[in-house]
Amino acid sequence: MKTVSVLFLATLMFLATLIVGCGGYSSPTQTTQAGVVPVVTTLMPASAIHGGSEFTLTVTGMMFNANAVVNWNGTALASATQTTSNTLTVPVPAANIASTGTVQISVTTPGSSTPGGPYGGTTNTPAETSNNVTFTVN
Repeated sequence: MKTVSVLFLATLMFLATLIVGCGGYSSPTQTTQAGVVPVVTTLMPASAIHGGSEFTLTVTGMMFNANAVVNWNGTALASATQTTSNTLTVPVPAANIASTGTVQISVTTPGSSTPGGPYGGTTNTPAETSNNVTFTVN
C-alpha cells in the first residue's frame, strides 16, 4: 500500500512540475497584419488659383474606407466624406491656397489595435498611407 501511495505522490509531483515548467496556459499573443494601403488615382480639381476661396477637393482612388483621411502635405484636412467606395471629398480652406506652389495629396486609412479592426482578422492593423499625387496652386 505504501508503494502505491509513494508512486501516486511521485506521479502528482511529476505532473505538477511539468505543468509549472511548461508555463501552463497563456493567452495567444496578438500580431500585426499588414493594413490596407489606399491608392490615389486622380484629384478634382487638380489645381487652384492662389488667393482663392475655400473649395471641395474630390479624391478618387481605391481601397478607401469610411474613416479615411485626406492629407495636405502630410497634414490631415478636416473630416473627409466617402461619397462612394472609391471617392472622398474634403473641404480645403482658403488659407491652404494663399500662396503658389505644389502640394502633395495622400490618403491615410486608420489602423486598429482591436482584434478584427476595421478590416477584420484577429490581429492589429497599422495605419497605411497612399501614394502622393501633386496638386498645384497657381
